[in-house]
Amino acid sequence: MNFRDLDPQVLVADAPMLGRHMADAATRGVTLVVNNRPDNEEVGQWNSSDLEAAAREAGMDYVHIPVRKEFSEDKVAALTEALLGAEGRVLICCASGTRSTYLWALAQAKAGESVEALVRSARRAGYSLGPLLPFLKPREDEPPRPS
Repeated sequence: MNFRDLDPQVLVADAPMLGRHMADAATRGVTLVVNNRPDNEEVGQWNSSDLEAAAREAGMDYVHIPVRKEFSEDKVAALTEALLGAEGRVLICCASGTRSTYLWALAQAKAGESVEALVRSARRAGYSLGPLLPFLKPREDEPPRPS
């Protein structure tokens, strides 16, 4: 299990989280775990309530924002709210980190972060935003975002 930096506040897990990983996350300054993996996605995976109990036992807050294939506005808004409310580092997780990285990128783009900066950050963490690029670029009828 590796925790990879997406930005100074956000880490992403590159494999499915297990209860034993929570203590390691806490030692890295994580105060909030955001689980983007739906329950029952795979046989034998830890379910959300067990992960929440392990996170809280390690002294961290926990939010479950399950994402299957949809990156709806409510999911993006929920992650944005979680990030804004966090008082320390945030660990986002799913099965491989890809969905979590995509959701993070959508939330950051909506907040005005440049697409180029998001692509660089994701690449440094080992993820490609290629399939997501059409959704990160501003529509032609939107004013440009401040840099």
